[in-house]
Amino acid sequence: MEEVINMNNSVSVSVLSADMLDLGGEIKKIENAGAEMLHFDVMDGVFVKNITMGIPTLQAVRRATDLKLDVHLMITEPLRYVREFVKAGADIVSFHLEAGSDAAGTIAAIREAGAKAAVAIKPGTPAEAVFPYLESVDMVLVMTVEPGFGGQSFIESTVDKIKAVRAKINELGLSCHVQVDGGINDITAKTVTDAGADVLVSGSYLFKAENMAESVGKLKVAR
Repeated sequence: MEEVINMNNSVSVSVLSADMLDLGGEIKKIENAGAEMLHFDVMDGVFVKNITMGIPTLQAVRRATDLKLDVHLMITEPLRYVREFVKAGADIVSFHLEAGSDAAGTIAAIREAGAKAAVAIKPGTPAEAVFPYLESVDMVLVMTVEPGFGGQSFIESTVDKIKAVRAKINELGLSCHVQVDGGINDITAKTVTDAGADVLVSGSYLFKAENMAESVGKLKVAR
């Protein structure tokens, strides 16, 4: 039986901004801060101009924590790899509609492997691109910065897209979540949650904080 994952009003901490020389310690910090999920960015240097972590690192992270692992694939042909990422420990897998894989087939493969499925879109992709898949996914990831690097500034024009995705979900009577990733802090958190987001990804803001737990709390208050 598929495990129930409660993503309502949750914070997912991006390890892209963590100290990789002390990843185990950083994960403990995330656990102690009260966040619900760990966000794991995978980049292949092709879909985006950066290369980050892969399956061996995810396996190590899985052994180190019981937190839900929220895996964001910024790679070409995600259908080729989603089963391996689920096998390595992913609880949720998001992939980009712009990546070139058959979207319906990729969603089905994620579900068949036993994880929650999510579709992601870049800032320049219209909200309408995800509408055909809303009934078959658990979450839509609206990128609020260009994918590829952490520490970018929030793109204000993405707010209308969040609103459009949430409105369509409500119109269809679905329970699909809306996740946002990029430039999320205590100020932008209020903006995106007012627009309809209910899963917030944050990295630089939390890891640069003197007290991560207090900063996670500020994100939760903003919701």
